[in-house]
Amino acid sequence: MTEQLRLMAVHAHPDDESSKGAATMAKYVSEGVDVMVVTCTGGERGSVLNPQLQGDAYIEANIHEVRRKEMDEAREILGVSQEWLGFVDSGLPEGDPLPPLPEGCFALEDVDTAAGALVRKIRSFRPQVVTTYDENGGYPHPDHIMTHKITMVAFDGATDTEKFPEAEFGPSWQPLKLYYNQGFNRPRTTALHEALLARGMESPYGEWLERWKEFQRAERTLTTFVPCAEFFEVRDKALIAHRTQIDPDGGWFRVPMDIQKEVWPTEEYELSKALVPTSLPEEDLFAGIRDNA
Repeated sequence: MTEQLRLMAVHAHPDDESSKGAATMAKYVSEGVDVMVVTCTGGERGSVLNPQLQGDAYIEANIHEVRRKEMDEAREILGVSQEWLGFVDSGLPEGDPLPPLPEGCFALEDVDTAAGALVRKIRSFRPQVVTTYDENGGYPHPDHIMTHKITMVAFDGATDTEKFPEAEFGPSWQPLKLYYNQGFNRPRTTALHEALLARGMESPYGEWLERWKEFQRAERTLTTFVPCAEFFEVRDKALIAHRTQIDPDGGWFRVPMDIQKEVWPTEEYELSKALVPTSLPEEDLFAGIRDNA
């Protein structure tokens, strides 16, 4: 292919890029693909989840600045470029009934208006492939669901010069494929869980699998399995860079790396839209693009 391959990953908060598809991005960067992460919010309302940093007065007073610096470090580790859409974190509402979302937050933005900001990024970067979350957000955080909504509008709107005129949003561009991140899937979780038990080791996934049964979560269609095991260490290093959001001694890192690579050496996606011929399952987000260039 003579044209530069470009991948855009659209995420809700800083740290999402490192927990969802990070090894895939690092793999493509190593192959010369231009990879951009678009982060919709600054993570301003995120809790400090690392017990070692909880109660730190500076972090609590400057969480936006701290998370921006964490994003800078993760970006360098992954080798990607990264841009902010500039919306304000909605927080994760808790309680019964749920409290109203805070005024001015991302999830309360007009979808078309917010999508326009992403249209500008798409038209400027010109990705052939875009990744984001499914309609459930991966999990029901209002910012993840809003990220899905604006990405769907922007994927089609990048060529809609009436709705998003070129004078304001830049020259038209059509991405060719849109994927949903599906790295947290039952087949992967079950395989790792059973592999640990078979080796006489404790599994961190028992409760996850029980919750899957409890909520009768519908299975997603996994269409694309990207081999990227050699970049799992890069993924973990980038995730640990988000120090406020991840406990380095927590469940994320309890499965030994050799078992991860042996049992489940891929990251998974669900193909949502394709404007090029496809043959499923795939091993490459650019399948059908490389072949038809």
